Parts: sequence; structure tokens; C-alpha cells
Amino acid sequence: MKTLYWLIKREFWEHRGGFFWAPAITVAAFLLIAIMSLTVGEVMGHHAGMFPWDGHIKGFQPGDMSLEQLQQAGTVLDASICFSAIVVLAVMAIVVFFYCLGSLYDDRRDRSILFWESLPISNWKTILSKVLSATVVAPVIATVIGVLFGLLLLVLGLFTAMFHGFNAWHFLIAAHPIQVTVEIIALIPLYALCALPTIGWLMLCSAWSRSMPFLWALVIPLASNLIVWWLDLIGLLNLNARWYLQHVTARLLFALRPANWLQFSSQVQFDHVTTLDLLNLMGNYSALASPELWAGVAAGIVMLAGAIWLRRWRTET
Repeated sequence: MKTLYWLIKREFWEHRGGFFWAPAITVAAFLLIAIMSLTVGEVMGHHAGMFPWDGHIKGFQPGDMSLEQLQQAGTVLDASICFSAIVVLAVMAIVVFFYCLGSLYDDRRDRSILFWESLPISNWKTILSKVLSATVVAPVIATVIGVLFGLLLLVLGLFTAMFHGFNAWHFLIAAHPIQVTVEIIALIPLYALCALPTIGWLMLCSAWSRSMPFLWALVIPLASNLIVWWLDLIGLLNLNARWYLQHVTARLLFALRPANWLQFSSQVQFDHVTTLDLLNLMGNYSALASPELWAGVAAGIVMLAGAIWLRRWRTET
């Protein structure tokens, strides 16, 4: 266990730029854009006569807000936290995609694998550390940074409301920042399970390909989908090309996207629901009842086992 801990720590040290700094820089850029947008809005509102220098909105009294309007404002604040986390997780998905592609290929290319093979560390522990880095370390870091970004936007919005004479406490009561934060973090294990097919496929390509793992990882699923489409078109076999695209090709290449479990859960209606409804743990974890989800998990584990075997085979040859 201690060896695995240090292997995971090594992965973080070597890929800190992608795991930490890429989400952090993304947050800094979006936060700057948000501040600039609010400043422009305030200046334009002042010139248009809507916002006098006392900050109050012309023709509107803060006390005029109804309970329904406060609830709508709280829903918007909840959604801002959720959206912030999704933006950072999308950046993390791109980072993890290329991390997995190079995870077993790069150390063969620069011959550093000879050093690691000289140590008493088994191949399965090395690959498990990389899998845990992709499914736990990177998502946790991205989620924490994304939630902090959302909370900063929440504070920024509350200060803006206070400047215009609103009672920020009323908005804060209408919002649910703690509940949204806890539920986003609680969905990380579900994300990790659904991401296994892509992680397994990318690591298998990384262990197998002698060059250009990115090209092989894309060409093989897309070419297989083209063959299925052709066989379906000529009626040679009773194959559904659309189903193959959605349930095989897409899961091999795009299962790292945020909210990757929605296709398996009962939480698929987006009309007239709040952020809390979308983050409902019971509705989202209903995806675990899907046999297709577990088929993807099993396929991911099989591909990771193949990557473990190929890592030793590639080293020996």
C-alpha cells in the first residue's frame, strides 16, 4: 500500500501541470472574464441611467422581490456552482485523455522504463497508480478547484447584489452552496466507474502502439464503426450502426466527459428541474442498476489487464 501511495504521488509530481495548473489557470481566466463582464455591465448600466452612483437599480426596490423570485435567484446561484465545476471537469477530461495516452508509451519512448523495471515494483501496481491518478486524483483536484471557482462566483454575485441594495443574506438562504458542493463531490466515484472504458482503451493503446498512440486510439474505433455502418448499409449483417456509435465507439473515446453516467441513470429529464434535482444522488446513482454500465466497467478492466501484460511484453522485446 505504501508503494502504491508513492507511485500515485510520483504521477502527481510528474503531471502537476495538467492535474493542477491547467484547471487553476482555467479558473483564473474565467474569473477574470467574470469580473470584467460585471465591470462592463455596471459602467454601461450607469451610462444608460439604470444604475445611479448609489448603486440602486432605477425603478426597482429590493424589497419588491417575491418569494418565487428569490427562489429563482437561488437556483441561478446553485447553477453557477455546478456550471463552474463542469467547466473545470471538462478541462480535466482533456488532460486525462492525453495523460492516459502517454502513460505507458512515454516511458518506453524515453527509455525511463528501464529504470522503473529495475526497481522491485510490479507492472500492475504501476498501472493501478496511473488508473487511480486518472479516476481519483485528477477528478478530485478538478472538482475542488471547480467548486471553489463556483463559490467565488457566488461571493462575487452577492457583493454585486449588496451594491445594488439587496440583502445578500436572503439570496444565500435561497441558494444551497453546501448541498451542491457535497453532491458534486459524492458523484466522483460514479464518474470514475463510467470513465473506465475510455481509460482502459487509452492505456491499452499506450501500452501496445510503437508510435502515434493518439492516431491508433482514434482510428481503430472510428474504422470499426465505419465497417459496422457499411455492413448495416448493404444488409450483410443485422447490425445497428447508430447503436454501435453510441454504445461502443463513444464509450471508448468520450467516457471521460463530465456527467458521463447520465445515459445510464433515470435522471435524464432536464425540463422544469432545478440544479438540486439534477444533482440528486439517488437519481444519478440509479445508473448502477444498468447492466451496460457494468459491461463497460468489465471491458475497461479487461483492457487494463491487457495493458499490464503488454507493458511487460513490450519491455522484454
